[in-house]
Amino acid sequence: MAEEQKKETEKEQEKQQLRKKFEKYAKSVGIKLNPDDKIVDGLLNSMILKKEKEGEYYCPCRMLQHNDKDKEIICPCVYHRGEIELQGHCHCRLFSK
Repeated sequence: MAEEQKKETEKEQEKQQLRKKFEKYAKSVGIKLNPDDKIVDGLLNSMILKKEKEGEYYCPCRMLQHNDKDKEIICPCVYHRGEIELQGHCHCRLFSK
């Protein structure tokens, strides 16, 4: 039981660090993190799972191809800026104008 609590605490710390990283990034490029904490938490949890399974914080909304193209979907992915420009938000809705 103590081991499970430790893992949950570590995941929560990782999620908070990731949130801070993306908030800092968003501010530096003039965009915002989604104001809906529930959406952001779900996306961050998905990215943490992908990190555990695949080794990187891949965009939770994109499929891995297991080749060099996967580098393009490490969050923030190469597509997010264009999507924000066109739609007001990126595909997974982590970032917006």
